[in-house]
Amino acid sequence: MAKGRGRMEPNFDVPEGRVRDRGELDLRLSREDRAGTGERVGKRADDTARAPAKTAPRRTQKKSGRRRRSWLSRIAYGSVVLGLWAVIGVAGLIAYHASQLPPIDQLAVPKRPPNIAILASDGSLLANRGETGGRVVSIKELPPYLPRAFVAIEDRRFYQHFGVDPVGILRAIGQNLTRRGVAQGGSTLTQQLAKNLFLTPERSASRKIQEAILALWLEHKYSKDEILELYLNRVYFGAGAYGVEAAAQRYFGKPAKEVSLAQAAMLGGLVQAPSRLAPNRNLPAAQARA
Repeated sequence: MAKGRGRMEPNFDVPEGRVRDRGELDLRLSREDRAGTGERVGKRADDTARAPAKTAPRRTQKKSGRRRRSWLSRIAYGSVVLGLWAVIGVAGLIAYHASQLPPIDQLAVPKRPPNIAILASDGSLLANRGETGGRVVSIKELPPYLPRAFVAIEDRRFYQHFGVDPVGILRAIGQNLTRRGVAQGGSTLTQQLAKNLFLTPERSASRKIQEAILALWLEHKYSKDEILELYLNRVYFGAGAYGVEAAAQRYFGKPAKEVSLAQAAMLGGLVQAPSRLAPNRNLPAAQARA
C-alpha cells in the first residue's frame, strides 16, 4: 500500500561502491556542530573561572561592613546605657538631698526680722533699730536702674533661666579653669536668695544641690520681679545693713528710691564681698567695683 500511494520509505543503506571511508558516515556531533552550544559552554567556562575572583572581594567587603556596623552599634548602645545610668544617678542624688530638706508643701519664705524706725515730728527718719537696719521696699518704689544694676553684675540671664543657669555654670567653670582658681561663681540671683533664706553659708557640693532645688521651688512659686524684690530686701551689704534700703541709709544717708545711678552701681557691686568692699571701710575698692 505504501508503494501504491507513492510514498518512499527512508533508506539509510549506502551502496558499497560509495563507501570509501567510514569517516564520511560519522554522524556524531561535535561541540561546534551544536547550535549555540559553543558560545554558551565557553561563557559558562569563563564564568566559572572568573566566579571565585568576583565573589571573594564581595564577601570581604560584606564582612568589613558588618564589622564596622557592629562596632558602631556597640558604641551607640554603650553610650545610651551610660547616659541612662547617669540620668538615674543624678536623679537619685537629687532625690537624696531633697529628702534632707523640709517637705515642699511646708516650705515658706521666713519673715524678715522686725525693724523700728524712729521718726521726727515732721516725718523724717531719725534712726533705725533692728537687725536689718531698714524697712522693706517694693521694687516699684525704686528707680529702674537700681534693680537692673544687680541683674547686670550678678545674673545677666536672670529673666531667661529657670532658677539654675547651665550657661552661667559652664562659663564659670571655664573661667575658673583658665585662671586656676575660683574666679567666678555660677550661682544665679535665685540661688543666692535660696541660700540666704534657707541655708547656711557653708560651701559644699551637698549645699549647692540643695540650693539648686530650692531655687527651682522659688521660681515655681514666685514671679521674677517678686524674687528680685525678695533678694533686694534680704541680701547683706556690709556694716550690719540687710536690704537695699538699709544700705542706702547707711552709706549715702538717703532712702533707696533717691540713690543716683553711680550709687546704684556701687550698691550692686557690694554683694560680691560686702565686708571687704564696704564704702566706709574701703572706698577706692568700692568705686573700682562700681
